[in-house]
Amino acid sequence: MKDVLSPARSLESETEAAIYLGISPRTLQAWRGRGDGPAFVKVGRAVRYDRAALDAFIAERTRTNTVGGAA
Repeated sequence: MKDVLSPARSLESETEAAIYLGISPRTLQAWRGRGDGPAFVKVGRAVRYDRAALDAFIAERTRTNTVGGAA
């Protein structure tokens, strides 16, 4: 039986994740502290973000209209 390695996950640094989301790293830190931001991974002291988690975070917040806006 052959051992098959799965492709490595793409883990982004905090700065890379912030750029990808179009926000500042400080905003990402604040969201993480409140539990409002995307899922993250701790690697030692470093915080990393899986690209798939960032995409899921964006997808969860995608809207097609506004509700309750001023007329």
